[in-house]
Amino acid sequence: QEGSAYKVSGGLHGVGVSCVNALSEHLEVEVYRDGVVHRMAFERGGVKQPLAVVGKHAGETGTMVTFRPDPEIFPEVDFNFQTLATRLRELAYLNPGVTIVLKDERVGADGKLREEVFHAENGLLEYLEHLMIGKTSFSSPIYIRQEVEEESQICEIALQYHDGYNEMLLTFANNIHNTDGGTHGQGFKVALTRTLNAYAKREGLIKEKDPTPSGDDLREGLVAIISVKLPDPTFNNQPKEKLLNPEIEGFVSAALSSALDSWLQEHPAEARKICLKGVVAAQAREAARKARELTRRKTALDSGSMPHKLRDCKTKDIDLAELYLVEGDSAGGSATQGRDVETQAILPLRGKLLNVEKSRIDKLLGNEEIRTLIAALRV
Repeated sequence: QEGSAYKVSGGLHGVGVSCVNALSEHLEVEVYRDGVVHRMAFERGGVKQPLAVVGKHAGETGTMVTFRPDPEIFPEVDFNFQTLATRLRELAYLNPGVTIVLKDERVGADGKLREEVFHAENGLLEYLEHLMIGKTSFSSPIYIRQEVEEESQICEIALQYHDGYNEMLLTFANNIHNTDGGTHGQGFKVALTRTLNAYAKREGLIKEKDPTPSGDDLREGLVAIISVKLPDPTFNNQPKEKLLNPEIEGFVSAALSSALDSWLQEHPAEARKICLKGVVAAQAREAARKARELTRRKTALDSGSMPHKLRDCKTKDIDLAELYLVEGDSAGGSATQGRDVETQAILPLRGKLLNVEKSRIDKLLGNEEIRTLIAALRV
């Protein structure tokens, strides 16, 4: 449709090209349209040649921008081929079917010119395949596309798991890489966690005593790309590091929830592997937390401080010293009055002691009275 290519745009006010123009010694724009060529030229931000028709053209339509950075501002200019190649390859993946040609007309050390052509017929699936190089896949790739024509919104998601632990989540809005994520990334995370946990509980993969996997647990070994296209995007700053449009969170979340739930039901073996990977990650996280707490408690017990409830004796000779355990402060007071201060220590404890023979070590050391007793005995 006429003008449909301009419904979504990475920029809002033309700041990017305006800055390039202001910082260029020379900039020229040629537009090939309606059988003619329009040209306009600038010099250090000012108009050098007004817009004019300069010839006829019967071929394809398009725009060509040529610029030369101002040496007074940039004394040394070195365009990095690899940086440009990485960005253009990214754009090819985000726009399936589009061919992008990068030519470097500078003669290299080998005496040759460099040229690369970028084309991805399968878009994000090819991007996912590229990102999975060197990784052992844990699941087949999942691709989701949702479009709301009346809102001019498109959501594309490609994801796959590998057997590692690192997470890679790339988010794009109108072809711009949002390095800090945003509402599209948040919608993805919420839906992924909710959908996988719901499936795992429904299938009995999470036992009653198991911790519920968190979002971080369920994203271990995940590679995912989220690309949204929308009119009037709002970003946090000019580099567009984070998408802020609130409506996009629900849009992405709904798209992923529905499609992923269907995929899980259609691929039960892979669904089980993915969910159990998250369950194991949650168990490992919980075990690590308990280990940290035990270490902290042990450090506290080893610090040498005596419990405040202990009525200690004067002797330091362990062969002569006696420790009496009594129930409650009331009994502790009476015992303290009738003791031999030289050799008898009194420790009031609250309630019935835990049966340590039948308790796990983390539960044992989590009991305040047991910790008090250990500290008093200095063991």
